[in-house]
Amino acid sequence: MGRILFVASTFSHIRNFHLPYLKALTEQGWEVDVACGGAMMELPHARKLYAIPLEKSMASPKNVTATRQLRRLIRENRYQLISCHTALASFFVRLAVMGMRHRPKVVSICHGYLFDQDTSALKRLVLSTAEAVTAPVTDLLLTMNQWDTQYAAAHKLGKKVAYIPGMGIDPQKLPTVPPERGAQLRNDLELPEDAFVLLFAGEFSHRKSQPVLLEALAQLPEQVYLLLPGQGSQLEACQQLAQQLGVAHRVRFPGQVSDMPTWYAACDVVVSASRIEGLPFNLMEAMYYGRPIVASDVKGHHDLLAPNQAGLLYPYGDAAACAQQIQDLLAQPQLRQALSTTARQAVTPYLLPTVLPQVMGQYQQLLD
Repeated sequence: MGRILFVASTFSHIRNFHLPYLKALTEQGWEVDVACGGAMMELPHARKLYAIPLEKSMASPKNVTATRQLRRLIRENRYQLISCHTALASFFVRLAVMGMRHRPKVVSICHGYLFDQDTSALKRLVLSTAEAVTAPVTDLLLTMNQWDTQYAAAHKLGKKVAYIPGMGIDPQKLPTVPPERGAQLRNDLELPEDAFVLLFAGEFSHRKSQPVLLEALAQLPEQVYLLLPGQGSQLEACQQLAQQLGVAHRVRFPGQVSDMPTWYAACDVVVSASRIEGLPFNLMEAMYYGRPIVASDVKGHHDLLAPNQAGLLYPYGDAAACAQQIQDLLAQPQLRQALSTTARQAVTPYLLPTVLPQVMGQYQQLLD
């Protein structure tokens, strides 16, 4: 058949989201290579792995080196297709193919632009300019929410722009969890038997806005507890804020965790305060498990929850509104049950068996 290159900022991104696609392409006879920054790790179905010195800062001199390495790699291997992911890696790999006489087809999969209508004009200009500069070599741009799709089409950020419902969550990785396992985790976390438990798992960053959840918790009854698994630059600041708000005894900071299905089983409600999202896996997983959701009304969240009223949305940054919606769920078991039922139904279009054929079809159209 030929060769295809997957590029992302980290190998972990490919491992977490794209292994089913590597498998499907290799089963069709393609040789699939992977080039990423960050720590190298074993990836099933990849022919070769290449470590590229990508840095998070767009202006880092290492990214110039990374672009040169990518250009050389692409020329030497004569790829038929490049599938690029994550904003930084996608920009530099497209920069690398600019000016090539016989360049491969390029698919850019946008996992969520880091700007929207409420982003400052300067930040939006910088981020959108990077997309506009590389648009001439973007044969296919795949987007995951309606705002990004409409923006990309209006600004012609790819020769073809198409919507996909994410990369698909894999039901095989989301097993049924016996209630006693969730109960055991609650016990291990030293939660009272009558605790009403909120869960948000994610990186501690400004974009994820965990302080809003802590401020909401401070407005809720003592029986409400908040679980915040994850690591990140804002972890210590959030721990300090919990102390200042007087809610530290009702918050658990367990660090990075595995076995997320057990954590979903241990909670009553999944919450999110994110400033911006693409199409968040954590909410799709929560929907799959039938967990009621309270989330900020931003793109990504809105796409998942608003059309079928599969969760409750509040204005971004409004801790009081967030607290009120949680209070409503605490007081109304029937509302929790209704949201649970709706969420299980609404997540069906985002499951891997539904999504994978759509994405593979987009690849195939470009390769034909």
